[in-house]
Amino acid sequence: MKCLYYLAPTLDETYRISQDLRDAGVNDFFLHIVSKDEAGLKKVKLHSSNYLETLDLLRDGFIGANVGFIAGVIGTGLLMYFEPFGPGVPKFVYLILILVATLFGAWEGGLFGVDTENQKLKRFSEDIEAGKYLLLIYARKGQGEVIKEMMAAKHPQARHVATDRHFVNPFAVVRRKRRPDQNHTQVLS
Repeated sequence: MKCLYYLAPTLDETYRISQDLRDAGVNDFFLHIVSKDEAGLKKVKLHSSNYLETLDLLRDGFIGANVGFIAGVIGTGLLMYFEPFGPGVPKFVYLILILVATLFGAWEGGLFGVDTENQKLKRFSEDIEAGKYLLLIYARKGQGEVIKEMMAAKHPQARHVATDRHFVNPFAVVRRKRRPDQNHTQVLS
């Protein structure tokens, strides 16, 4: 599944795009819109983006879990070496300590991620703050080209700014490239 990123200038245009996408066979569930005008989206019954799309919850949670795991392994290794509780501590206890440290790291990372904007969307912050609407269209296999053709034909004012193989990968990097005609293009790897 691909995620196609389009920038639309107005709420009315965003609504017309959603209608045309529905006619092209894209379910409403596969269209999410990032905007600072949440009330406007609700008024015209369009799906706004969710926390997994707008916040770095997953990415920072995974990073925190890795840091917690490493800290748990180091701490448990030190406990096994120095044996402050004596030599009779079962190995199972040490595994539980590693698990607790990993879960604590994931929790702390998630808390940090709730306070951080999604890295993939940072490139579009200026546009969103300027009042534009970022459409995240999740296209099934074979739908991507149909959607791009429909958007080019019916909505030339909406710019295709990026394509991601799958939005959920929290470690994919957004790279900004410029076309010779000065239109902004985003490439997600």
